[in-house]
Amino acid sequence: MSAPEEVLAELGLSVPDVVPPVAAYIPAVRSGNHVFTSGQLPMKDGALLSVGKVGGDVSAEDGYDAAQQCALNALAAVKAEIGDLAQIKRVVKVLCFVASTPDFTGQPGVANGASELLGKVFGDAGRHARSAVGVPVLPLDAPVEVELVVEI
Repeated sequence: MSAPEEVLAELGLSVPDVVPPVAAYIPAVRSGNHVFTSGQLPMKDGALLSVGKVGGDVSAEDGYDAAQQCALNALAAVKAEIGDLAQIKRVVKVLCFVASTPDFTGQPGVANGASELLGKVFGDAGRHARSAVGVPVLPLDAPVEVELVVEI
């Protein structure tokens, strides 16, 4: 299998710099053979990809893209903690929060933005348990927030 960053490059993507925390926490913590990320927002080049609620101001497609960016930011946090994404043995769990309108029920499809990227990058090791949760609001009015747990 290709190294994770090589696969990302083939997809036209790369691991960004770690997004600085917006409050009193750190981006990732290693405990034993696992790394837990803090919730990552869809920040790219210092700004949110979109703001608002999925099903309202933000389309499901834009939410999917936001979830993918959140996953890239989570991988950046993991990389900063362990040095090399090739050390990831398995993506264990993805938790995706989707700020959405009350009538929007497509949270799983939005979360696929993160899940499908991880599957492409890590193959079978990228298959994971997941929760996709609709919430009324997220920090900075972000439409999506993603956390990862990976085994190293």
